[in-house]
Amino acid sequence: MSGFPWFTRRKPLDPAIAERRDQLPAPATLDDRPLREQRFVVLDLETSGLNMSRDLVLSIGAVTIEDGAIDLGSQFESTLQRDAGKPSASVLIHGIAPSALAAGVDPAEALLDFMEFLGDSPILAFHATFDQRMLTRALKQDLDYRLRHCFLDVAELAPMLCPEAGIRNGGLDDWIDHFGLQVQQRHHASADALVTAEIALILFSLARRQGLDSPAALASALARRQRRLQAPAL
Repeated sequence: MSGFPWFTRRKPLDPAIAERRDQLPAPATLDDRPLREQRFVVLDLETSGLNMSRDLVLSIGAVTIEDGAIDLGSQFESTLQRDAGKPSASVLIHGIAPSALAAGVDPAEALLDFMEFLGDSPILAFHATFDQRMLTRALKQDLDYRLRHCFLDVAELAPMLCPEAGIRNGGLDDWIDHFGLQVQQRHHASADALVTAEIALILFSLARRQGLDSPAALASALARRQRRLQAPAL
């Protein structure tokens, strides 16, 4: 069981934080511009566990893809200040010690910093539903902000664009191995965001060859694939 409290009452927002929050741009839609002309933010979260209703965001890592490449000069990393209580089993996975959480950034400020880094860009993530729900709840709880940004799931794009790999429900490590990528560190938000971005660029190259050269085209193809997978067998 996680040592983290499942509910914490939101403190009144500092007026300066609230003013910055109110100036955040509206999210962009998934449009028909070529992938090379898009800015994406690739996101990874480390959390206190996998329960999307009870666990907490502990750290945020993100990199940007712009002009068809990873912009190594534009990265985001922040550990949120949390009252960890007793160390949970998740510490063995993400390696974030209670002392690091105690010294972290105030959650409202950390989340606002990330949203300013994000801007209006769509988000890429591996198993995006988890990151989307965890981030949505954290933003509502700590910043009183409603997340409306578009997400594309790299875990769904990969088997759609690369069916010959034979990996249907694979994890991040499966695709790292398939594409022969070198990874120095895993289960660290920034490192996982970076390798997810590398996979995304490979997938974008495959998408262009398949005539899916825009976020809107990818989203439509994913929706069609989901309908096929969910259709009852005849």
